[in-house]
Amino acid sequence: MERFDVGVVIPAYNEEKTIYEVVSQVLKYGKVIVVDDGSTDNTKEEAEKAGALVISHRKTRGYDEALNTGFKVAHSEGCQYVITLDGDGQHNPNLIEIYLDYLKNKNIALVLGIRPKKARFSEVIMGSYFRIRFKVHDILCGMKGYHIKLYEEKREFDHRELVGTELAFFALKQGYKFAEVKVITNSRIGTSRFGNDIKSNLKIIRALVQIIKLDFAKR
Repeated sequence: MERFDVGVVIPAYNEEKTIYEVVSQVLKYGKVIVVDDGSTDNTKEEAEKAGALVISHRKTRGYDEALNTGFKVAHSEGCQYVITLDGDGQHNPNLIEIYLDYLKNKNIALVLGIRPKKARFSEVIMGSYFRIRFKVHDILCGMKGYHIKLYEEKREFDHRELVGTELAFFALKQGYKFAEVKVITNSRIGTSRFGNDIKSNLKIIRALVQIIKLDFAKR
């Protein structure tokens, strides 16, 4: 395995308790790119100490803006494959091997994780849309894998409210092959970056509305 043909992009906001361990576990798979999204703790220092390339936003821009920055850096570094995962330690890093097998050896452009359960009712609603429309079971799982050609075609994340789904939606709408991997998640340490349940549910519902508009715009 060529080490730096893989970029592991980790958006992080106030993850000082977990980011060192997460970075340490995924370093063997490729270039680890942590996007510190305006953290007020020692996320940046802990990630750098563990060996990550850290890009910092001065102010918090949101999850999708952090992903956008991460993809730009991965592309500029020459990465051919990008794995995204959360910085809170919920995702099992050993699954990256399975993701890369699909991406590298099986000509799959998009790999999606499937969590054991959805955290919010809004995720169930969005999940139902994607299941009916694309036969995808968990579009909101943060652990995804992409061939860089998807980013090169799409180039930008245009909608801040899409909660990390936009590039995956683009791939599905364009008819790219995809695979799904069951992801057993650990309990999160600390507070969710999505905020309280009301705020997070509204955010996801707004994202779904944007997705539906995009889906029917050029059909």
